Amino acid sequence: MLTASFSRVLGPGHAAQVSRVLTADPLSSCMVAARFEQVGMNEAAMGGQFWGIGGGRDGLLFAGASMVPLAGDASAMRTFAHTAARRGRKCATILGPAGRVLPFWERLEPRWGPARELRPDQPLMACPTDPLGPTDPHVRLVRPHQLESYYPAAVAMFTEEVGVDPRGGDNGRSYHARISELIGAGRAYARFDGDTVMFKAELGSLSRSVALIQGVWVHPQLRGRGLAAPAMAAVVRSIQADLHRVPSLYVNDFNIPARRTYERIGFRQVGTFASVLF
Repeated sequence: MLTASFSRVLGPGHAAQVSRVLTADPLSSCMVAARFEQVGMNEAAMGGQFWGIGGGRDGLLFAGASMVPLAGDASAMRTFAHTAARRGRKCATILGPAGRVLPFWERLEPRWGPARELRPDQPLMACPTDPLGPTDPHVRLVRPHQLESYYPAAVAMFTEEVGVDPRGGDNGRSYHARISELIGAGRAYARFDGDTVMFKAELGSLSRSVALIQGVWVHPQLRGRGLAAPAMAAVVRSIQADLHRVPSLYVNDFNIPARRTYERIGFRQVGTFASVLF
């Protein structure tokens, strides 16, 4: 049974409090902070809205294509669950610190029904120091003219990681545009062998202090050959030297090879995320 309590949609007058919450935990909040730093409280530009309890002091959640609980205790998560149940599901994922996502989803699931998948334990990792070991000199930023060679690898990665084909619905137009945007912004890295992508990674979010690495993928025929660690080290070094951000990522707990690769080059766990996929 959901317990009714009070949360409200926040507006421009709450921007300072939202900023305080986001800057208090820059690694966990990077996905939301990156957009907030660009457009502030503009709902249309943010692609969602902030829900707050006590003006955001006692709880804060971003509700967009991804629903991200940003602050608050178990009581606040119950409040947000009540609001979400009343409004209905409009998001594709719920994502964020496991200590907030899991109690939020526990209250919400009876009203929204079962998710396609629950990932309750995703280590959040960061590499604030220079990467360990060698770096792959062949890993470079992807250039716009390489988009069509890069795109099939991006589709393969997404399908393998998320479990759905990102081209569904509009025959891939939205996802193609997203990949093109990342490449144009200098946020996609790859090692090519001719037109074949051997390794790829993208910066899914880029706040003032953190770069969130996503879409890490090695060609299936090349896995287990020691390619990933030097390639990831090259991405980390570029983020640190060129962008002056802390490299961060989150990974499924069951993906032991990936976790060992990240640890080998200097990533350390700084928290735990959870994801609810619809």
